[in-house]
Amino acid sequence: MALPLKYVARNVVVRRASAAFSALGIAMTVAVFTGVLALDRGFAQLYVPRGSVERAIYLRPGATSEGESALRREQVEILLKERPEIVRDEAGRPLAAAESYLAVYMEKRSGGTTNVPLRGIQPASITLRGDGLRLVEGRWPEWGRDEVVVGEPLVRRMRDCELGQEIRLNLTPFRVTGVFASDGADGGEIWGDADRMMEALQRPMFQRVIAVVQPGTDFEALRAELAEDPRTPLSLFSEADYLKRQTVFTGATLQVLAGFLTLIMGISAVLGAVNTMLASVAARTHEIGVLLAIGYSRVSIFLAFMLEAALIGLVGGVLGLLIALPFDGFETGMNNFNTFTDVSFAFTLTPELALKAFLLAFGLGLLGGTLPALRAASLRPVEALRLT
Repeated sequence: MALPLKYVARNVVVRRASAAFSALGIAMTVAVFTGVLALDRGFAQLYVPRGSVERAIYLRPGATSEGESALRREQVEILLKERPEIVRDEAGRPLAAAESYLAVYMEKRSGGTTNVPLRGIQPASITLRGDGLRLVEGRWPEWGRDEVVVGEPLVRRMRDCELGQEIRLNLTPFRVTGVFASDGADGGEIWGDADRMMEALQRPMFQRVIAVVQPGTDFEALRAELAEDPRTPLSLFSEADYLKRQTVFTGATLQVLAGFLTLIMGISAVLGAVNTMLASVAARTHEIGVLLAIGYSRVSIFLAFMLEAALIGLVGGVLGLLIALPFDGFETGMNNFNTFTDVSFAFTLTPELALKAFLLAFGLGLLGGTLPALRAASLRPVEALRLT
């Protein structure tokens, strides 16, 4: 004979103060877990879903990111003129762009400084991004002039990034002529003419070449061929593979942080739930004795207390999600440990993450209720009835 759900719910309501305390401990654990992983999801969505297997990234041998790459101008010219895998337009021009890349310190509106990525681009750089790139305000920079466009998040987060203002690179002022938006991580960058940026920064090297390659290109075979090329030894990645690699260190760090904080706070939440449920068992000893005496089994008593604990856990899960929900879409920035530059993105709370949060809350509730439930189920009816 099983105890009715109404009985379990009534006990939670009667002891609502202690139950709320336990639920709050679980809620804070769930909120931290959800918040850190929402940060990870927002960061990952800038990279993992982006990119194409029909675009290739060329870097120096051994480099895994453009921040550690350097390509001489003569290498780039040979690559663009002679590589057969690069697609060409009707005029015979390669659908490719050589780009420079460097991080510079800029002041944040909220105070302090951070590394902001500068990207020197060529005309094809804009074309290659396709529909994922949009000009929000102003105009694109004119080639050969000291002009830049800035990613939309930087206008809100950094000083001197509004339309018409100047960004100084070494001693050269670059005027902001436009604001652009991008679905990827490059939406938090500053773009200008590659030659003008390289001259102003006194860095004569490109960092990468991005190109459209022939459909069905065998990247493994091509990578081996380029590694042995005596004139242009290069590393090669599909754009999709390259972007995925840019999340390795930061993504792992956020996941480890989420696990560590959840473990520490989860232990506290479970201990709080154990204390609440033990107090509930102590206060209901006589009641438990009566239930056992009138025919309810020990299994029924055990399941009733476990259900009560699970209910507290689920309430904590709802509260935790309500705490984390206002952060969904909140824009922030952090350092990408692969490139050591600031990346602008937003917290992203997904249905999958919400489900994981509920499962975590449910699990914490069950863990907190197991010992008290075993204690309640192990009571002897005669001894329980004697206690007052």
